[in-house]
This record gives sequence, structure tokens and C-alpha cells, in this order.
Amino acid sequence: MAKEKSGAATVRLVEELVRPVVEDLGLRLWDVRFEKEGPDWYLRILIERDTPLDTDTCEDVTRAIDPLLDEADPIEQSYYLEVGSPGLGRRLTRDEHFARYMGEKAAMHLIRPDENGNRDYVGKLAAFENGNVTLETENGTVTMPLASASYVKLCDDEDLF
Repeated sequence: MAKEKSGAATVRLVEELVRPVVEDLGLRLWDVRFEKEGPDWYLRILIERDTPLDTDTCEDVTRAIDPLLDEADPIEQSYYLEVGSPGLGRRLTRDEHFARYMGEKAAMHLIRPDENGNRDYVGKLAAFENGNVTLETENGTVTMPLASASYVKLCDDEDLF
């Protein structure tokens, strides 16, 4: 198999490889991330289900996908494989994430301040259409392109930036 160079292409390829395995184990694939931290690379497979995850489940997924990744060898450099939960403050990155959590409280942090100098918004997730995120905040409705946000994540009442 030809090795992929770009991070996005690597993520797509890994997702195609691991999604069937994760789903066969009765889980949902939340996200795949290939990230550099310091000198090291991490391949993070984020999984979920309706009941809380435990370390045994994450270990089962790791054991199931590790040989598959070794055989396909989609990543040139060395990396650490991590399998885990997206957590309570999970980042929303895909259409299905936004659809599933519509009406929930979310925080959005912009890459650059908007025309009012604001970078942070918290409110109820009201819409996600054509790549735009709409939050109903205590000060009104805010709509921003997802591409202008460094993240949109679920939050609770105690969450601050």
C-alpha cells in the first residue's frame, strides 16, 4: 500500500481501516487524529458508545486494530497509538457530531477575534449548516464558519475557557 504524506490523507486512510473493526466491536468511531506533540507523533483513535467506556474496552480496540495498522502500514514515521474516549468536553468536528448534539451547550473559540474583538462564545448549539455553527448565547445568536474556530466543544455550566 502506498504511504500517505499529508496528515489529512493519513487520517482518512486510518479511518477507513479502523471504522469497520470499531463498529464490529459495537462501538462508534468518534474521530481519528494524527498529531505531533514535541518530537513525537500520536495516532489517536477516539471511540464512544452509549454507556461509559472503560480501559478494558479501549485495550480490546487497540488489540483489534494494531495488527491491521501494522499490516497496512499507512504511516511512514514512528508514532504512539492511543485509543480512548473523546471525553465529556468532546470537540465537535463532523456533521454527525453537530446533528447528535443539537440543543446542547457548547463552547466555540475563534482562531482570530471577530469584528467585536470576541474570541470565545458559549451557548446552546442551535444550527450547523453549510459549514457554519450557530450558538444561542445569553447575548443573542452568533453564527460563525467552523473554519474560523480553533474548536467547538461540548461544555457544562462550569466550563470556562
